[in-house]
This record gives sequence, structure tokens and C-alpha cells, in this order.
Amino acid sequence: MAIDGLDWEWKAYPVIYLDLNPGDHNKGTVVLNEGLQNTLENTARRYGVALRGHSAPVQFENLIADLHERYSEKAVVIIDEYDKPLTSTLNKRDVHVELRDALKGFYGVLKSCDAHLRFVFITGVSKFSHVSLFSDLNQLYDLTLDPRYADLCGLTEEEITANFAPEIDGILKTFGYSREGYIEMLRRFYNGYRFSEDLLTVYNPHGMLNHFEQNGKFSDYWYNTATPSFLVELIEKQKINILNMNNMQVRNIDFGKYDIDHMAAAPILCQTGYLTISGYNPETGVYTLDFPNNEVRASLAGTLVRHYVGAADDDRLDLKFLGAIADGNLDAAMDTLNRFFATIPYEIVVEKEMYFQTVVHLLFTMLNFNCRSEVRIATGRIDTLVVTQNFVYCFEFKLNGSAKAALAQIDNKEYALPWTGSGKKVFKVGVNFDFKKRNIGEWVSAPIE
Repeated sequence: MAIDGLDWEWKAYPVIYLDLNPGDHNKGTVVLNEGLQNTLENTARRYGVALRGHSAPVQFENLIADLHERYSEKAVVIIDEYDKPLTSTLNKRDVHVELRDALKGFYGVLKSCDAHLRFVFITGVSKFSHVSLFSDLNQLYDLTLDPRYADLCGLTEEEITANFAPEIDGILKTFGYSREGYIEMLRRFYNGYRFSEDLLTVYNPHGMLNHFEQNGKFSDYWYNTATPSFLVELIEKQKINILNMNNMQVRNIDFGKYDIDHMAAAPILCQTGYLTISGYNPETGVYTLDFPNNEVRASLAGTLVRHYVGAADDDRLDLKFLGAIADGNLDAAMDTLNRFFATIPYEIVVEKEMYFQTVVHLLFTMLNFNCRSEVRIATGRIDTLVVTQNFVYCFEFKLNGSAKAALAQIDNKEYALPWTGSGKKVFKVGVNFDFKKRNIGEWVSAPIE
């Protein structure tokens, strides 16, 4: 058969498929080995060969060789979520190291069985270094950042519009969206994943399929399947500046530093889907990272808000704050923000301006506002800038100081000047946090005409 001018020989090969997602990996190698041996036993039974050996690595090695001998064709090995036991135990070092060493021995079989293997394909969300896990497998080729495979793990916009035309037409009819407006909403919510220096971005398949299944409902489908608690702990442990997570930078080599003793947050956030590539400098080989879309940006912010404020999450306060900011009602917005801070347990609050600024930033981001903090302009650095459909809010924060002094700084530094003439109403807002009250002590605002 010829495809795209190439001759293809379609042959059947014996396949060993291993899925490492199931199981409570916090229980260590007992559960891991039980799962591996059960899968190997089922595979051997399906192909009519006896499973030889007592340990999972020995059984794996024998099964590969026996399938080659039985069918006179080399075996294919597919391993899905190869790293799930490791990413699930990053916060439990002893268990993690135990699993890492066991997996290194198991995966090492692929090297000794090279003569019996036709093809090996391994998938996972992280890239554990060759030193820690794949030191023996120098025959593997890493596809992660190869431009030829940049659309392998997602759906391109062309694929969506071509293959989901009936679903799209139904949603347009139901909600009365314009086609252009609807596609733009899809981009903002589910697109943005980029897997190479090329500019191609792809949509999250899980989010898109659930969006169509739910007749066009925009929701956090992918994020709600994840358990990012270890990421939150890593962000806190490494003192990551949450206000600047949309401008983190890494080198290609950094993506391979996945070892529990040398863990960097930025590449992990990228490989696990919470950040993605937004820029690449070929001269320096440096990648710039950003949130891929609104789903991830808002959802991760919500997780971090709950981490920063404990049990202070109140949907009613969120909705009131959302409406007030969208309507340009600063009195109602600041009143709601005051009540939000009042619900935070006192022992959580830290006597630092950045703590209060971070909570405000995360609240805006969680509610899907266009919010940026530590915004650099010619005259200085704006604490927080929020842009809505009709308004621009320029915030300056102080701790145990003066709201009037904060407002004066906006004036003196002309922080709001770049947004005048934008067609939106611009507000300058000075806020002083009172640590004794664990709340906003005072605030003042003024429109810029």
C-alpha cells in the first residue's frame, strides 16, 4: 500500500501494552509490581505463551523474547504514563526513591532486549533524567520538543473545525454565537499548548471532547482530572513568584532535570501542562513559559487561592466581586474584597505586602480577569493592572502605610498613562493593608479623565 508516495508494509507484531496510571503508588513497590505482573500475565495468556520468571523485570524480559520466537516478529512495547508512580510520590521521598529504583530496573530490560524489539513508544507528563531513570536506554529518542511531532498530543484548529463541524453548528444554533466569536472563545479556553520552538499551538483533547459532549459548556474539564497538590507544595518550597509565573524562562537542558533531589518547578509546570512554551530565543536557546489558556490560568489560581487563604473560599463573595469589577463599581468591589480577607484565618496571614498583593492577584485571575502584576513600564513597576471590557484598574498597594501615598505614587510615576486613550475608563486605586486587622485599612481611587 502506498501512502503519500511511500510504500508501507502493513504487518502484525506482538504488542505489550503497559499502563502505569492505575494503583495507589503511595504504597510503594508492592502495588507497582502487582500491577506490572498482572499486565504481563494477561498479555502472555492472550498470545498463548507461558510467563516465565518470578520478578516483574525477569518476566518482562522473557515475555519479549518469547513473543519474538513464537511469532517470528519482533515485539512492540508501548508504555503509557511511565512516570505516574514518580509524579504521584514527589512529596514522599522514600517511597519515590524506592519506586524510581524499581522502575529503572524494569525499564532497563528494554536495553538488553533490543534485538527482540521492533518499536518502543513511551509516554508521560514529565521527563525524568537519564541519570535517575533511563541511564541504560541510550537508544531512545526524545520527541518532546521536536517540531515534527508538535501536534502529536493535541488537536489543531483545522482538525477541530473539520471533524467537529456538526457539533459546532449545533452549538452556534443553540447559543446564537457568531462563528468567529465562538472559535475565539475556544482558543482562549482550550488552545495554547505549544510543544516546540515553532509557533504551532494545539487544543487540549480532553477539554474539547468534554466541551462538545456537554453541548458547548465551557468548564475546567482537564484541570478537574488533575491533582496538583505536589505542584503547589513545589511552588511554595522553591519560593516561586506567583505574580510572575507567566514569564518563567528555562533552557532545553532544564527539561531533563527531573530528579527528586534536583527538582525545578518551571520545567515540571510545563511538562505537566500548567505552563507551556510562549516564546523561544534561538540565539540563547531559552524558552519563555506562560499559561496555555484561561482554563489552566483560572483553575490554578483558584487552587493557589485556597492554599493562601485556607477555608476562605466563598462562591457568593467571588460572584459579587466579579460583578462589581465588571460594572466599574469600586465601592462594592472593595467592600467584597474586605469581607473576603475577613474570612481568612488569622494565623495564615503573613506580614508582607506581597502576601496581600498575591491574594488579590490570584482572586482576579481565578475569576478570569485579564490581570497582570509587577508590570514594568518606562517609569517603574505597577503592582497590579486589571483590564476588563470597559475598564482599566491600576492598583498600588502599601502595607501599614497610606492609601493616599499609594495613589500619589501612581500619579508621580504616571503608571496609568499608557492606558489613557484606550477607549476604556481608567481608575487609579491606592490600597493600604493593615496587618493588625489582617485586612484593608483604607483605600482611595479616582478616575483618570
